[in-house]
Amino acid sequence: MPGEDIVQLVDDKKRQLEGQVLDRVFEDTASGRDTARPQLTELLRFARDGDTVVVHSMDRLARNLDDLRALVQGLTRKGVRVEFVKESLVFTGEDSSMANLMLSVMGAFAEFERSLIRERQREGIALAQQRGAYKGRKKTLTPERAAELVTRAGSGVPKAVLPRDRETVYQYLRQAKLG
Repeated sequence: MPGEDIVQLVDDKKRQLEGQVLDRVFEDTASGRDTARPQLTELLRFARDGDTVVVHSMDRLARNLDDLRALVQGLTRKGVRVEFVKESLVFTGEDSSMANLMLSVMGAFAEFERSLIRERQREGIALAQQRGAYKGRKKTLTPERAAELVTRAGSGVPKAVLPRDRETVYQYLRQAKLG
């Protein structure tokens, strides 16, 4: 029924909400570090007054407090109910000062937790590099395929037309001084 869909934003199949009755699932494979994610954009376009958006946890919707608040406020202004299962929080747009405080506090904790994880990861990589145990990400392209990409980019083929793994493409092109 229009205006009463229950939709879910998922970014990892392992963290889906089993047992939930959902009308539509939006699954992002892109990182939650920014809001430029295809399925999030589609969810924001699709959600309308009376819908409920179910999200596993706040950090699945956004990785920083500013984005989280903007997304929740944008959805609730449209009349969309936002439910965070892990935190047991629901936002409707008619939220109390306490609900807004909880959004800010829990969002800040999620952002803080993410920054701690990244810090520990950087420290672990630095220690592994000192031991010689970390060589970086394994190359995904063969030397022949990398040379072909460099040649194609050098001859004017737009980078966006090159293969889907654009980060890998850009990495090889930077090494060849074409990126």
